[in-house]
Amino acid sequence: MADADLRFWFDPVCPFAWMTSKWVRTVAARKDYAVEWRFISLRLLNAHVDYDAHFPPEYEAGHTDGLRLLRVAARARAEHGREVVGPLYEALGRRIFEVAAAPGAGERSTAGFLAPALAEAGLPADLADALDDGTRDPELRAETDEALALTGKDVGTPILHFRPPDGVAFFGPVISRLPDEDDAVELWDHVVALAGFPGFAELKRSLRERPQLPAFGVRPGAAGVEEDWHGGSRRQKR
Repeated sequence: MADADLRFWFDPVCPFAWMTSKWVRTVAARKDYAVEWRFISLRLLNAHVDYDAHFPPEYEAGHTDGLRLLRVAARARAEHGREVVGPLYEALGRRIFEVAAAPGAGERSTAGFLAPALAEAGLPADLADALDDGTRDPELRAETDEALALTGKDVGTPILHFRPPDGVAFFGPVISRLPDEDDAVELWDHVVALAGFPGFAELKRSLRERPQLPAFGVRPGAAGVEEDWHGGSRRQKR
């Protein structure tokens, strides 16, 4: 999509990428933005990491879920075009994050979980065969590396590339609450203004609220518990 206004790299199991994607969809509808949805695998990004030492216990299985789902998304894109990626991500995200009884790590990348999401996106059920297709991984690694080449390596998801191919790319914005439609556009305009300044590099804090999503038990209008994050996960050591 050479005419995309924004490129958005996501891993489908990242709650903060999902929250930002909801914000981006609101803005895209209001401002007639064209968004290209691209892939970044947290499992491949952390392939060199000792998960037991750096992450909470469920993270390795969770990141593996993301890799398996991205294999399916990559096959869907190859066989049905780039325009199917956004609807498939949206269908997956709702089933992962917008439900009170959230599926656990290891449950989100099964054919049974995937089937209704594929159906909602208008895609054939046999795409689920790609869950175990490791031949897709080099493509996902290349796309992950492409995102990291734009931002540097000490980042997570999402990664947004503004006005590609020549505009700047950043990790984030990371938000824990979804702004209403009017605030969403105003907040987005501030972000674009920052991204438009060639010397802007980073604006960051490691304290995050748990995202305002049913899967995390945080109701609309409520504030999630604040946690200290580091290296893409809740901080394990001080």
